[in-house]
Amino acid sequence: MPWIVGLVLAGGIGLSLGLLGGGGSVLALPVLVYVMGVAPKSAIAMTLIIVGTVSLLGLIPHWRAGNVNLKTALVFGSATMVGTFTGAKIATLPVVSETFQMLLFAVVMLMAAGFMIYRSARPIQPDNPLAGYPKPVCKYCWLWLLSEGLAVGILTGLVGVGGGFAIVPALVLLAKLPMKQAIGTSLLIIIANSITGFLGYLGHVALDWHLIVSFIFAASLGTIPGAYLARYVPAQKLQKSFGYFLLVVATFVLVQNRQSFHTSHPLGSTASHITVKQSG
Repeated sequence: MPWIVGLVLAGGIGLSLGLLGGGGSVLALPVLVYVMGVAPKSAIAMTLIIVGTVSLLGLIPHWRAGNVNLKTALVFGSATMVGTFTGAKIATLPVVSETFQMLLFAVVMLMAAGFMIYRSARPIQPDNPLAGYPKPVCKYCWLWLLSEGLAVGILTGLVGVGGGFAIVPALVLLAKLPMKQAIGTSLLIIIANSITGFLGYLGHVALDWHLIVSFIFAASLGTIPGAYLARYVPAQKLQKSFGYFLLVVATFVLVQNRQSFHTSHPLGSTASHITVKQSG
């Protein structure tokens, strides 16, 4: 039964990718951990493979349409790849607990959810699709681009989040790409991040390849109806609904890990052991 539920939810991940062009990683990780029973560190590495592969499928039509800027992908992607590999290596250290990673993941989800809800409440501006984003200080735009790429990459390596919600606005605001090019280029960057992040985890975690392939297949199938429905459902309503859904999932993850936080060994284990000894 968990396998059936997990694969259905994997189809939902693909559906979200087809509808919104993103959201796969923030859904894949909790499904693998809380439905399929995969250990968080292994689940993060598996999420990188799943999201990278599904993003590759999504990249194909953008590549054919000429919506991929290779120069920008090289500049921004090089920073994110370094960050992702570094974040993955940090995550494999004994001092970084799985509870800490899941709590960090939940915080990132809350931030993404809040921003999606905020943007959906603003009036649509067809001539300025990123009107809800803060204006950058563009005296050193490429420096900002590299700095954000490094930060997004580290976060990707630590918690497996693809970072599309941060990469696309960075490419538009800082690299001055049109929206269509930013989306296509971001997919190429996410693929590169997934590869380097996975290499950072390789040899440190156990991987269930049967589950990975099954998830990729189910998610890929889900992108087909998602892309079809995206033509008829207003983007603002989709963002608002998905934002509230992320709030629910993030709250669930926080509650689950709050209960186990005091029993986790790294990052706080000393305090928990002292408390036990004193109480005894």
